[in-house]
Amino acid sequence: MSLPAAFMATVERLTPAARRFTDPMALLAYGTDASFYRLLPKLVVRVEYEAEVIDLLRAAAAERVAVTFRAAGTSLSGQAVSDSVLLVLGDHWNGHSIRHQGEQIRLQPGVIGAQANAWLQPYGRKLGPDPASLNACKVGGIVANNASGMCCGTAHNTYHTLAGLRMILADGTCVDTEHPPSVSAFRQSHAPLLATLQQLGEQVRADHALASRIRHKYRLKNTTGLSLNALVDYHDPVDILSHLLVGSEGTLGFISAITYNTVVDLPHKATALVVFPSVEVCCTAVTALRCCPVEAVELLDRRSLRSVQHKPGMPAFVKNLSPGACALLIECAATSVEGVHAHVTEVMATLAAFEVEQSIAFTTDPVEYAQLWAIRKGTFPAVGAVRETGTTVIIEDVTFPVERLAEGVNRLLALLDTHRYDEAILFGHALEGNLHFVFTQGFSQPEEVARYEALMADVAQLVAVEFGGSLKAEHGTGRNMAPFVELEWGTQAYQLMWTLKRLLDPLGILNPDVVLSEDPQVHLKHLKPMPAADTLVDKCIECGFCEPVCPSRGLTLSPRQRIVVWRDIQARRRDGQNVSRLEQQFQYQGIDTCAATGLCAERCPVGINTGDLIRQLRGATARHPRVATWAADHFTTALAGARMGLRLADNAQRLLGAPRVVHYAARLRTLSKGALPHWPPTMPQPAMPLPTPTASQSARPRVVYLAACVARAMGPAATDREQTPLVEKTCQLLEKAGYQVICPEGLEALCCGQPFTSKGYATQGDTQREALVAALLKASRGGLDPVYCDTSPCTLRLVDTPMDTRLSLYDPVAFIHSHLLDKLDITPQAAPVAVHVTCSTQRLGQSQALLEIAKRCSQQVVVPEGIHCCGFAGDKGFTQPALNAHALRTLRSAVQHCDEGLSTSRTCEVGLSEHSGVDYHNLVYLVDRVSRPKTVHATCLDTALKGGEHAAIDQATYTDNSCTKNRTCT
Repeated sequence: MSLPAAFMATVERLTPAARRFTDPMALLAYGTDASFYRLLPKLVVRVEYEAEVIDLLRAAAAERVAVTFRAAGTSLSGQAVSDSVLLVLGDHWNGHSIRHQGEQIRLQPGVIGAQANAWLQPYGRKLGPDPASLNACKVGGIVANNASGMCCGTAHNTYHTLAGLRMILADGTCVDTEHPPSVSAFRQSHAPLLATLQQLGEQVRADHALASRIRHKYRLKNTTGLSLNALVDYHDPVDILSHLLVGSEGTLGFISAITYNTVVDLPHKATALVVFPSVEVCCTAVTALRCCPVEAVELLDRRSLRSVQHKPGMPAFVKNLSPGACALLIECAATSVEGVHAHVTEVMATLAAFEVEQSIAFTTDPVEYAQLWAIRKGTFPAVGAVRETGTTVIIEDVTFPVERLAEGVNRLLALLDTHRYDEAILFGHALEGNLHFVFTQGFSQPEEVARYEALMADVAQLVAVEFGGSLKAEHGTGRNMAPFVELEWGTQAYQLMWTLKRLLDPLGILNPDVVLSEDPQVHLKHLKPMPAADTLVDKCIECGFCEPVCPSRGLTLSPRQRIVVWRDIQARRRDGQNVSRLEQQFQYQGIDTCAATGLCAERCPVGINTGDLIRQLRGATARHPRVATWAADHFTTALAGARMGLRLADNAQRLLGAPRVVHYAARLRTLSKGALPHWPPTMPQPAMPLPTPTASQSARPRVVYLAACVARAMGPAATDREQTPLVEKTCQLLEKAGYQVICPEGLEALCCGQPFTSKGYATQGDTQREALVAALLKASRGGLDPVYCDTSPCTLRLVDTPMDTRLSLYDPVAFIHSHLLDKLDITPQAAPVAVHVTCSTQRLGQSQALLEIAKRCSQQVVVPEGIHCCGFAGDKGFTQPALNAHALRTLRSAVQHCDEGLSTSRTCEVGLSEHSGVDYHNLVYLVDRVSRPKTVHATCLDTALKGGEHAAIDQATYTDNSCTKNRTCT
C-alpha cells in the first residue's frame, strides 16, 4: 500500500528532493539496522531541523501515517526499521554545550557517544552510559534505548543522569524541560494530558504492590517495556513525561536535545583476569566483589574464553582450562595511582577466600590493560567470524538477580544445549547480573525459525517468570521482546504501559509494534535474510560500527549499506532475476564513490575491509588492462606525462588566471558528463626531478628516501605560500638531523603499485610493488638502513601486504617520531595548525604519534571533529569530486583560524586545501620550520661516532656548548 498523496505532497513541500528517498536501492540500504529484522520503508527522509520534524509529524498525524525515527541504526532488537516512513537524522544534529566545568553537557541527538566523551575529557568527565557501540551509536539512540554498558550499572544510565530534555510529541508539540516559558506554555496547552499523567502516578504510588514491583524491577538492569519507574520516582507530570521518553524507543516522541549530568572519568585504572574452577565459585566471588571498590566486573564463561583462545596475545593457559571454568575481568579505577593500588589491595584480599584456577595479576600498563580488555571485546566478533554463511549473529541480553546469578548462568547454558546452540557463548556485566548470550541463527528454513521460537519462549519463562529477572537489560525491547512484555511485567503493569502509549500516541503512529505489540508473533516476522555475496564480506553482521568513518556515508552508501545491497543483488541474480538496473545504480552508489581506504576494517568487529570487495569488483569490470600494463612497464614515461599535464595546466592558469580556468574546467566537466577530471583551484604545479643523492664516504648514518610518485610529480600549488617541493624539503630535514640521504636506483620507474591496484589492476600493481621492494632492498644494503617513505598511503600499501622482513620501512610520522625528534632542537610556533590524520596514518597506528609531533611543533593544534577520511582517495578528488567535497563539508569552519594544515599525503592535501581555504602541507614542512640541529659537546660527538650512534651528524654542526643529551662527557 502506498503512502497517502496528501502526505507525500506535504513531504515534497517540506523536504528537498536530495533528502527524500523512494528508489528501491535506497530503501533497502536504509531498511537495515543492526538487528536481525528487515522492513523496507516506503519513504526515507533525512531530517535536518527540528521544525521539519514537527511539520512531518503533524502531516503524519493528519493522514495516520506511521513514522519511525532512526539515529545510527546500531540497535539490536528491531527498533530502527519500518515499513512506512523512516526519519533518519542528518548532519545538523551535532550541537553541544558544556556547562559547569563539564558537570553537565547539552547534546543534540546526532552526536556520537564517543565524541561527547571527547568533549568532556579535558574536564575529567564522561557520559554515564557506556554501551559497546559508543564509537558508532548516537545520543538519540542512547536515550531512546536507555543504553548502559560495562561500567554504567543502573545508577549512571540516561534515566538516572537526565538533567533536561527537549522533546517533540506525536501531535508535533515541542517542549523543553529546561526552558520555563516552554514548560509553562505546555502546561496550558496540554493540561488534560499532564493531569492524566499526574493521576496515573498517584494511582501507581498508592498501589503498594504495583509500586513495589516496579521498584524491584528497576533494582535490576531493565529496559523491557516502558519506563514505569517514572510514575514512582517523580510527582511533577513534566518530569514523569521526560523520564517516560527515556527508553521508549521512539514510541512516545522524538528527542531533539538532552542535558546529561556527567560522571567522573577516573584516570588511573588497573585490570586483572581471574579464572575460577566453576560457575558457582565465580558467581559467589561476584557477590563478594559488590562490596569492593571495583569499576567493572565482566564474566566470561568457558565457551567465551575458548572462542578467543587462539587470538594473538592470549595467555597460553586459556587453552588448558577446565571444562567448567569461569572468569572475571576486573577493573579498578581511582583519581590517583595510590588510590588504584589501595583498591587493588582490597579486591585481592576479598578474592583470597576463593579458589582460583588461573589468573593474570592486576596491571596498570596500558598495553597489557588493552590486551585484557581485548579478550572481552573479542568474544562477540569471534562468534560472528566463524558462523556459517547465510546465518546471522544474535546477541541476547538478560538480567538475573545477582544473588541467583550462578544458578541462572547454569540454567541458561543448559537451555542453549537443549536447543542445540552448541556455538553459543555467554558473558556479561556480572555486578548487575546482566548476561549476554551470543549464538548464530539461520532463518531460511521453517525448522530454524521454530528452533529460535522455542529457545526464546524457554528463555522468557526462565528469566522473567522463574527468576523474576528482565528479558532486556540494556539492548531495548524492540520488536524482539515485545510479545513477552506482559509475561515479564504481569497484566496490570502491561496494561498501564498501553494506557501511556495511547495517551501520548493516540493514533498509534509512532514506531508501531516496537516495545508494545498486539501481535504475539511479531518477533518471528520480517526476519532478515543474510545471503552469501562474497567471502570477503559474508561475515558482515550489519552492525553499522563502520559507518562513522566512511566518507561517502550520507552522499551515497556506507560500507554496511554496500554489503547489504551487494548481498541483495547476488541473491536476486541466483534467483534468475534481471539485476542490470540495480548494478547500474550500484556502479556509482557502491563502487565509484567508495574511497576504499579500509578505515571500515578498523571499526569492524570481524575485520571486514569493504574496500577489498570494491577493488575486486573494479577488477572484474576493468576495461583497460593493456593500458595499465603499458603504464606499469613504462612508468617513467607515464610519470613524465603526468608532469607534462600539470605543466600545461599551470601555464593555462598563468595565462588566463586561476578563477577563469577553474570556471571553464567546471563547464567542460559538466558538458562531458564527468568524463573530464575536476580542476581544483589548488591544482599542483609540476615537480621537477631532482638529482639522485648518492652515497659518499661519511660517518653519518644512512637513510634510504623513497619519494612517492605523487611527490615526484606534484609540486606546490601556484597559490601556496610554500614553494619548496616536498622532495627537496624532505632531504633538507633529513640532512639537518644528520642523515646521509640515499635514493633507490631507477626511482623514476618505481611505484608502490597503489594507483593500479585501487582501480582494479591488481596484477600490474603487484608487479610494480615487487620491483620497488627489490630496489629498496638493494639501496638499504639488504635492510641495514632504514627506509623513509614521504607518503603514508604508499607506506601502508607496502607494509599491508607480505614484504621482505629485512626492510625497515617508515612513513613520515613514524620516522620523525622515532628517529628525528631526539636529534633536533624544536621551538614550537605560536601559530595554530590543523592536523588531518590520513586514513593510512590511522591504519598504520601512528595517529597519536602524529598529534604528539604536532604538539611539539605548535602551541595550538586543531583536529577537526568528525573528519576521519578526506575522500580524495588517490585520484577520487579529481574523478569523483563530490566525494571529497562531502567528506570535507565541515572542514572550512573548523580550521578557519589556522595558518596551515598538516597531512602526510600529497593528493589528500590538494582536496584539504581546496575545501578549507588553508594551505595543507606534509608534516616535514612544519618540523623543518621550527627545528635546528641539536647541539652537543664535541667530546660527546666523538663518543657517539665511536659507538655508531645514529645521533651523530657532521662535526661542523656541533659546538662546545653544554651537552643536551644528559650524557656525562669526559
